[in-house]
Amino acid sequence: MAYVATYTRLVTPQHADKPKYMAMLAAVFGCFVDQQNLLASLPATFDVDTAVGAQLDVVGQWVGVSREVSVPITGAYFAWDTAGLGWDQGNWQGPFDPTSGITALDDGTYRVLIKAKIGANHWDGTLPSAKAILDGVFTGGSKTIIQDNGNMTITFGVAGTQPSVLLRAILSQGLLPLKPEAVHVDGYVMTSQDGTPLFGLDVENGYIAGLDVGALAIDL
Repeated sequence: MAYVATYTRLVTPQHADKPKYMAMLAAVFGCFVDQQNLLASLPATFDVDTAVGAQLDVVGQWVGVSREVSVPITGAYFAWDTAGLGWDQGNWQGPFDPTSGITALDDGTYRVLIKAKIGANHWDGTLPSAKAILDGVFTGGSKTIIQDNGNMTITFGVAGTQPSVLLRAILSQGLLPLKPEAVHVDGYVMTSQDGTPLFGLDVENGYIAGLDVGALAIDL
């Protein structure tokens, strides 16, 4: 950080004892010091990890993704006795938030979307790298799956911990364009029981498991 004293202490003794003169210099130097400090603060202000509010919106514009969602995200507000919308799950409804649903992502969720969009901007078009990008979005025990159906369609799935309503919307609304050109997305599904793999036959791992272990898939 720059300080006015850095410059005023360079004044020679013949003039440093003149209070009005020193006050004038401090006022002039203050303009340039403030400008230096402002410029020095810009990297952190617009850093994707630290930016908030309007500054984060600007980062999103650079990356190419908006905070606004195309379809209001319903069933995402905090509610008592509603599975998936309790403490640390549902979003608080502000006094100016529409009752129809969330239309703008909060800073935390928007930051995750921006980072994922950065990955998508550098995506090489392969499913393994698409999965790596999704793994950066669905953390905390969620395990993403991209199933190539062998007929020019793919299916996105989430096993393990059920993601929040907002993260589900990021995927199901197509906010992340992670599919090869001309390939159709057949569906977006997740496990019907929190913390379990998806149900599937002849497969046994953390993503898909058989009877008594895997849970049926439901739409996101």
